[in-house]
Amino acid sequence: MNRKIALITGANKGIGFETARQLAQKQITVLLGARDNAKGESAAARLKSEGLDVHPIEIDVANEQSIGQAAERVEKEFGRLDILVNNAGTMLDDDKKKVSEQSLETWRRTFDTNLFGLIATTQAFLPLLRRSEAGRIVNLSSILGSITYHATPGSPVYDFKTAAYNVSKSAVNAYTVQLAYELKDSKIKVNAAHPGWVKTEMGGEGATMEIPDGARTSVELATLNNDGPNGTFVHLGEPIPW
Repeated sequence: MNRKIALITGANKGIGFETARQLAQKQITVLLGARDNAKGESAAARLKSEGLDVHPIEIDVANEQSIGQAAERVEKEFGRLDILVNNAGTMLDDDKKKVSEQSLETWRRTFDTNLFGLIATTQAFLPLLRRSEAGRIVNLSSILGSITYHATPGSPVYDFKTAAYNVSKSAVNAYTVQLAYELKDSKIKVNAAHPGWVKTEMGGEGATMEIPDGARTSVELATLNNDGPNGTFVHLGEPIPW
């Protein structure tokens, strides 16, 4: 129990999977969260074969019962949580439709996972994080959530209006600031991470970053020292405009 305990949601593939690997390589016990238990077990087995201390845990962030059951399991087996990486996310926008044409169903499903699921997971695990000597919450955001950049012609994302996804990440940023303020006098730090444009299923073939580099920001924020930042939005240590 001298090892730190980390939970990563949506960790059976992509950036979440690589984040699990890199944290486990730092001698952290990693709970690899996946909504599909079989996929979670398969992913965890791959990392275990590398000699890493990784355990699958079933958690669907869009299902409050699933979140509650996962929190009960972590409390029973470990008694605390040191790191929560809210990595699970989805992009459902129809790229053939304009901002005003995206269906309400798309908006609701996107927010259910990217925002409400993130909040529900954080609320469920916060009591366990309070038992940590140095709790860390990492909220996976995106540069596409930067309102400043979206309002600035010529910015890196000005022409990328995937509306539901973008706005959900803006809301994640806002929630990060609110929660960081609440916890500013505690041992818990809360930050938002932009992983970069990464070669994942969501990032697509044109992405410029490899997955190992895409996980670096999450890992850095998950392992901050006590004098590290709180309530920031960063990519590889560099701030991003809100």
